[in-house]
Amino acid sequence: MINNNYKKHFLHYISFDTQSNEESNTCPSTEKQKHLAKELVKELIAMGIKNAFMDEDGYVYGYLEANNDSKECVGLIAHMDTSDEASGKDVKPQIINNYDGSIINVNKDLGIILDPKVFPVMLEQIGHELITTDGTTLLGADDKSGVAIIMTAVEEIINNNLPHANIIITFTPDEEIGRGADRFNLDYYKERNCYRAYTIDGGSANIIEFENFNAASCIVTITGKSIHPGSAKDKLINSQILAMEFFNKLPSDMRPEKTSDYEGFNHLTQIKGTTSETIMHFIIRNHDKKIFNEQKTLFITIKDEMNQKLGEDLVNVVIKDSYYNMKEIVEKHPEVLKFAEDSLKEVGLVPKYEPIRGGTDGARLSFEGIVTPNLGTGGQNYHGPFEYVDVDEASLMVEVVKRLVNKF
Repeated sequence: MINNNYKKHFLHYISFDTQSNEESNTCPSTEKQKHLAKELVKELIAMGIKNAFMDEDGYVYGYLEANNDSKECVGLIAHMDTSDEASGKDVKPQIINNYDGSIINVNKDLGIILDPKVFPVMLEQIGHELITTDGTTLLGADDKSGVAIIMTAVEEIINNNLPHANIIITFTPDEEIGRGADRFNLDYYKERNCYRAYTIDGGSANIIEFENFNAASCIVTITGKSIHPGSAKDKLINSQILAMEFFNKLPSDMRPEKTSDYEGFNHLTQIKGTTSETIMHFIIRNHDKKIFNEQKTLFITIKDEMNQKLGEDLVNVVIKDSYYNMKEIVEKHPEVLKFAEDSLKEVGLVPKYEPIRGGTDGARLSFEGIVTPNLGTGGQNYHGPFEYVDVDEASLMVEVVKRLVNKF
């Protein structure tokens, strides 16, 4: 089943370059995100949501009053930005009708293919319509498919006068760089008695996610002593060599390429150095809070041991927690999961729970009093040229959302 309204919205939204930028200190981190935000406000107002607006930080909000006598309110949330790991400019989508299960040549010149042997989920999508990239950019399904699902569902709810509780529509900037909840207007939600919401930011349509990593960032700064190599004996201390020593003291089986499912990791995301100074950036992740804390402690222990060996404080570690596993919050509100399960079943999907090997805006919002599990978008292989969206699955998610907002 193809929802052409969804398809129209999605193809329009991916024409906007909304890549966020971790190096920026502004909100949103890139001004171009506001271009899509303004377009979404314009469309919401045209649908009949006259109160829709974009705030000074680039967040979009709209409120639709209930027509089913419900006093409850539910939030629908998606993010507008795309990852900074690949370009989102001048996206050239390719439409694959009635996918037959074979290899898709995304870009022959670049040798980029979608192979079901590598991406076995493709075999579950035979007969579906897929939209891929042309191999030179990401697609933007993360999370413009979520945006399109919400916009399409709300449009059809209004046009067909479908029953629904009070709804808050929200589109956030900068989720991809971990700031989507930074300036989220919690008061806007709480003033409207909205304490339950869903992010539409996952993958396969039947997946419900409410377990995410506990997360922290870590910066390891190592100071060396630069001496001319001709007279360096017993004097030179090369910070880069110390950085390698530090890294090798971390467990090799806890790197992301060695882990899956509920297994956590320590991921070296960036390293830059000279003899005099080397800086390493890590992200620390684990679903288990106890192991997460042990991982952080290990970084401090390595620092202390190395400084003791060196006889001076040349190794410095700064750790900052980013977000926590929302499981402990969501489990106290089982109705949000049951409503999602029931809505999925009503459109013929078999609900399945999977842990998120990452985080969502919903993780932080849940700890702020807005319980927010995550639902699928039909997208796959996010953040690069292998990204694609299953239009049939995304169309089903439009139907799921239309049913979901009538369960509160």
